[in-house]
Amino acid sequence: MTFFNQDTDWFTPVRPDTAVAVVDRPFEEWDTAVFSITPEDVMEALGPQADQVLADADVDVDELIRLINAETTLLPPIIIPDEVSQDRVALAAEEPDAPPAALVEAAGKWKRRFLKAAVATVLVTISGGGATAIAMDKSVTVDIDGQAHTVRTYESTVGEILADEGIAIGEHDALSPSPQAKVGDGGKISLDRGRQVKVTVDGEQREGWVRSVNVAEALDQLGVSAGEGSWFSAARDADVPLEGMSLEVKSLKAVTVFDGANEPRQLQTTALTVQELLDSENLTLGPDDRVESALDLRISNGAEIHISRTGVSVINATEAIAPPVEEVTDANMMKGTKETVEAGEPGEQIVTYRVTVKNGKETGREKLGVKVTKEAKPKKVKVGTKLPPDGAVWDSLAKCEAGGNWAINTGNGYYGGLQFNKSTWDAYGGSAYAAYPHQASREQQIAIATKLRDARGGYSAWPGCSSKLGL
Repeated sequence: MTFFNQDTDWFTPVRPDTAVAVVDRPFEEWDTAVFSITPEDVMEALGPQADQVLADADVDVDELIRLINAETTLLPPIIIPDEVSQDRVALAAEEPDAPPAALVEAAGKWKRRFLKAAVATVLVTISGGGATAIAMDKSVTVDIDGQAHTVRTYESTVGEILADEGIAIGEHDALSPSPQAKVGDGGKISLDRGRQVKVTVDGEQREGWVRSVNVAEALDQLGVSAGEGSWFSAARDADVPLEGMSLEVKSLKAVTVFDGANEPRQLQTTALTVQELLDSENLTLGPDDRVESALDLRISNGAEIHISRTGVSVINATEAIAPPVEEVTDANMMKGTKETVEAGEPGEQIVTYRVTVKNGKETGREKLGVKVTKEAKPKKVKVGTKLPPDGAVWDSLAKCEAGGNWAINTGNGYYGGLQFNKSTWDAYGGSAYAAYPHQASREQQIAIATKLRDARGGYSAWPGCSSKLGL
């Protein structure tokens, strides 16, 4: 509230005991100067069309100032900064005629706000209509983050219009035109607000301020290149809120999985770590399974994941039981010879095993128990005990022929202790014992040699040694 001062032709603010937004003592001469309306103030309030507006209203600047002072009975409150009182005390000693800078600035803002409406009101009164005042009224488009709306204003500059709209400009905002630029009717003000975005790309963090309205634009401004198939924690066309956001990006990677004994499998994944890959592919690990790499290892394009599968199972196997051999001696059979009397019959048993398999191959088998389901019938065999005649003679002859080595095979076509050739051995039944003489026992070789000796009537089959031994 102010009271009209007849001496100064201006309104003097009320004292502190009647209002809160006033200075703390009566104004001196410079106080009135600070709050006085000047022709420059009026011309600024009228804007770029000031001369035309005054001409249309048929009034000059001085007359308009007088009419404003005469017509105005109520002024908007003026906000006096707290530091004005301190400035006034300091300046009283140093520069008593100079007003405080803070007071000048506050008064300037107060006058501009008051004059816009006051000038329009007076012009409407004296012109008999609204045409002149409307010339001061501008239609301005304010575009904030792509959302445009139209405002009607008497203000002249971008900063004043935005202030009237209650729109503050942040440090990271982009404003066009500048706050000091004047705006005419039909003008446009564009404000792109800054937003802080924190991005984690495949585990690596970065952050920055962007001026955008959706996630895709924010990523472009931060230089984040995400290929086809990448995963985003928010949709690419989602709006970035004014308070900013945190965003995670996982790129698409080609990897090869070697899972136990299975064929290698190539797949594409946005998983960040080996554990994420196992989870996304539903690959569970048994208690004895192992992954060659660490589960928290970050996956890169072209990576190989090797899973070693170790399985332990218990199985029951049916196995045959070999028939036991029962030997019966026979004095009529040559020693070293055997004859099966009863073949016997194998039995059957169930054997329980613990089997360990690694990557499809059995690596261990432990027998846990056996259950016999069918007893085996014994195999009965006769074993000869009869010694060949003249055993000492044949030993002497073998000593001479082969150094006493009954299993000798020198590769000269003669075999065994008595040096049979293959044809003679077979002719006298030696193949019944073994394919070659040296593979037969001493007694079996002596048995065939006895047949040969009896057939030829002496030891002529061994001419050299028989002559040497006097046989």
